[in-house]
Amino acid sequence: MSHANKVVILLVEDNEGDIVLTQVAMREAKLANHLLIARDGDEALDILHKRNGYEDAPTPDLILLDLNLPKTDGHEVLASMKTQEDLRRIPVVVLTTSESDADRIKSYNLHANCFVSKPLKASSFVKVVQDIETFWLSIVRLPPKPATE
Repeated sequence: MSHANKVVILLVEDNEGDIVLTQVAMREAKLANHLLIARDGDEALDILHKRNGYEDAPTPDLILLDLNLPKTDGHEVLASMKTQEDLRRIPVVVLTTSESDADRIKSYNLHANCFVSKPLKASSFVKVVQDIETFWLSIVRLPPKPATE
């Protein structure tokens, strides 16, 4: 199955354990998708802007974005992408350990589509990721892919 037939999800996450749990959750959900992983904000922006070795990266249909990232943080990634017409319509789910009202307000002010606090238990984390995936990929109608892809 080519990327054109799959929903492309960009996971922006520096915690290896959370990356593995997200992969497990998506594999168990059995929804047809392609998971791209960026381990810091700079890599996420490179993927989104198709630069620095990511020229052929597919444009994500959905982004799961951690806030506390090395290099460029999640709020900066969100601010950057929401100022660009070709990126601003991509739904962004902030998925973070933060429980901070300030982080939540800032995320929504930067046009995050939703803010989800990561559960501490692995089983709960897997369930949350599956619920996010089910909602965004089975219930919501995502924006159409650009004609150039």
